[in-house]
Amino acid sequence: MRVPRIFTAQPLAPHGQFQLEPGPSQHLSRALRMGPGDRLTLFDGGGGEYPATISAVDKKAVRVQTSEHVQVERESPLAVELGIAISRGERMDLVIQKATELGVTAIAPLFSERTEVRLKGERAGRKQQHWQQIAVSACEQCGRNRVPAIAALMNLEDWVGQVEARCRFVLHHRAGPGGESGSRPDSAALLVGPEGGLSDGEISGALAAGFEAMQLGPRVLRTETAPLAALAILQARWGDMGPGD
Repeated sequence: MRVPRIFTAQPLAPHGQFQLEPGPSQHLSRALRMGPGDRLTLFDGGGGEYPATISAVDKKAVRVQTSEHVQVERESPLAVELGIAISRGERMDLVIQKATELGVTAIAPLFSERTEVRLKGERAGRKQQHWQQIAVSACEQCGRNRVPAIAALMNLEDWVGQVEARCRFVLHHRAGPGGESGSRPDSAALLVGPEGGLSDGEISGALAAGFEAMQLGPRVLRTETAPLAALAILQARWGDMGPGD
């Protein structure tokens, strides 16, 4: 059986005894039916990972014993921040899961002029937590030891005004090919609209803020397809995807 990878929010240390949170504990004991002596890998988001062994299982929690810290990283040299207008149904969940697998370092869910989903207050907070857990689960699956941060929901204009990435791109199907900036950057930002696309005013605002228009081809891609295609292109061009990587 493949050794499971588990994220814990508590700081880990070599040769320590730790009681895992209820969620991971239930997953290990009930879903995977693991018990004392079984091996797993733990990470806390601070970098690297810890081989560990289950020392005890009870009705409420799983206790583990860590061994030496392994300083292994699977992060891309290109730090990409994704700003994406929130979409309906499970589309946003899919984007966050796959964007995490593709190496994105931060995700900002945005309200845009054509966003049809309205979230505020406690409901918005619950959604943010839900999306953060999706990113955690994706890291457990794909081998990453650093979890992308999911920002609190904000207006698109606010995000555009605070982005500091060296290269910035706004996707829209009316643009030219774009994305051909010269020297290899170490950071990038990507802005993607909702199902109805970005308005002309939002595109103009992004361009005025230093974003470069980027188009992915002659076909109009869905809101859950476009960011994943763009991320793959950026990682292949400047990150760690491609021949020999």
